[in-house]
Amino acid sequence: MISVQDVSKAYGPKKLFEDVNVAFSPGNRYGLTGPNGAGKTTFMKILSGDEEADSGAVLKPRKVGVLRQDQFRYEDNRVLDVVLMGNVPLWAAMTEKEGLLAKPEINDDDGHRLAELEATIGEEDGYSAEADAAELLQGLGIEEPWHDQPMRALAGGYKLRVLLAQALFGKPQALLLDEPTNNLDIDSIRWLEGFLHAFEGVLITISHDRHFLNAICTHIADIDYESIIVYPGSYDEMVRQKGQMRSRVESENEEKKKKIEQLREFVARFHAGTRASQVQSRVRAMQKLKLEDMKRSNIAAPFIKFEQKALSGKQTLEIQGIAKAYGGNEVVQPFSALVTRGEKVCVIGRNGVGKSTLVKMIAGELPPDQGHVKWGHQAQVGYLPQDQTGVIRPGTTAFAWLRELEDKLTNEEISGLLGRMLFSGEERMKPTTTLSGGETVRLLFSKLMLFKDNVLVLDEPTNHLDLQSIAALSDGLQRYEGTVIVVTHDQELIREVGSRIWALHRGEEILDFPGSFDEFVEKHPDLAAAHV
Repeated sequence: MISVQDVSKAYGPKKLFEDVNVAFSPGNRYGLTGPNGAGKTTFMKILSGDEEADSGAVLKPRKVGVLRQDQFRYEDNRVLDVVLMGNVPLWAAMTEKEGLLAKPEINDDDGHRLAELEATIGEEDGYSAEADAAELLQGLGIEEPWHDQPMRALAGGYKLRVLLAQALFGKPQALLLDEPTNNLDIDSIRWLEGFLHAFEGVLITISHDRHFLNAICTHIADIDYESIIVYPGSYDEMVRQKGQMRSRVESENEEKKKKIEQLREFVARFHAGTRASQVQSRVRAMQKLKLEDMKRSNIAAPFIKFEQKALSGKQTLEIQGIAKAYGGNEVVQPFSALVTRGEKVCVIGRNGVGKSTLVKMIAGELPPDQGHVKWGHQAQVGYLPQDQTGVIRPGTTAFAWLRELEDKLTNEEISGLLGRMLFSGEERMKPTTTLSGGETVRLLFSKLMLFKDNVLVLDEPTNHLDLQSIAALSDGLQRYEGTVIVVTHDQELIREVGSRIWALHRGEEILDFPGSFDEFVEKHPDLAAAHV
C-alpha cells in the first residue's frame, strides 16, 4: 500500500493540493489525472521521493519501480544493464561482487562478503535476471541485437522503452509510471496492458491516452479542487461520476438557497411580532441549512472550432506516385491517392515508418524524390508540424504573434480567441520563448482557427495536450466541415474522427483503406495491430 497523509504542496501563491489523505491499495490500478499544471508530475515525484512535500508524509513499500523521463542519463551503459538497475539491491550486489572478483587477491573478509552477496543475488532472482530483463525488452519492441549495445545507440523513443523496462523489472511492490505509453506502438501498448493487468502490486500512472486509462484502470485519482479524489472505475466513468456529483451539489445548493430565502423573509416579516417562537425556529433552521463548499475546479477545456473562409473544390487533393528515400533507404514507397472535400484521413503506423515524411511532402514542406502533389481549386492548407521549433517567432508574446499574423482583427477579437484557448488575462502577454509544449500547440491551434483554412494537415497534434484538450480537439475535428489529414497514435481520436485510413508499414506500400478505424480493425485485425 502507498499511504499519503496530510500532504500539501504549493509554488508561491499557487496551491496544487492541500492536506491530501489518500491510500492506494495493492491489486488496484490508479490513473492520476488532471489538466496540465494541476500537479500530476509533482505529486508523482512526491510519491517517488524525488521531491519533498511542503507538509505531510508518504508511506510506501520497500521496492518501488519508477518511470522517469530522463532518457539521456545512461548513455554509456549497456541497455541490458540499465534494465537490471531497476532492482536496486540486486544491481548493488552484482556491482560489488564484480569489484571484489576483480581484485588480484581475495582475503577472508572478501570471501565472507562474497557469500553474503551471493545470498542477496539468489534472493533477488539474480541468476535469471538477464533473461527476465531481455524478456521485458522484447515485449516493449527492443530486439535482442540491441541488448548489448550502449544506450546512446538507441533513438530517444526507444531509450524511454528501456527506462520503462527498468521500472517494471525486479518484481516491484509498487509502480509509478509517468506517461508509459509515450513512443510505444500498439503492439507494445497491448503487451504493457497485459503486464499491468497481471501486476499484483500498487500501480499509479499518469497518461494522456484515454484508451490506455480505460483499458487498465480500476480507479482514477483526480487532482482537482486543491485535493485528490479517488473514483472507482475507468477514466470515462470518472468523468461521468464527477459531472453527476457536481451537478448534484449545485442542485442541492440551489434548493437550500431558495429555502433559506423563504425562511429569511419569514424572520424579517415577523421578528417584531407575536410569533417569536416561530421566528426562532426559522432562525435555527437557517443555521442548519449550510451550503456545501464548492471549490473552483482547475479543469478547463479549450473551445476548438475550426471554420472555413471558402470551400475547396470537390477534388481537394491529388497525389501522384510520390516517394522518398534517405541514403538508399526507401522511407515512403510510391503512393497515389485522390482526396475529396470533407474527408478525414488518419495516417497511422509505427514510429519511424515515414508518417511525418509523407505529410511533409503533402504540405509542401519537403519535396518528393518522384511524383507530385496537386491541390484542387481554392484549397487553402493549414499545417501543424510535429516539430514546432521555430514555428512561433521568439522575442514576442502570444498576443503580439497573432496580431502580426492578422492585423485586421480588433484587440478584443484576438483576446477572445486566446481566451477560448485558455490564455486568460496576463497569459496572453506571455513571452513565446517561455511557452510550455501544451501552450505552444494551443497557440498554433489559435492560428489555424484564425486563418480558417479548408484543409488541415496535422502531424501528431495531441503531443503535449492534456485529456481535456485532446477531447476538445476531437470534437473540433468532428465538427469541422473541411478536409483533414492527421497523423496520430491516439486510438480514440482515430476512432472518433477518421473516415479513411492510410496505414504505413516499413518496406511495404501504403495501405489506403476507405472506412472508419473500427471497420479497418474488423477487416484487417492483424494489420491494425501492426500499424497503429
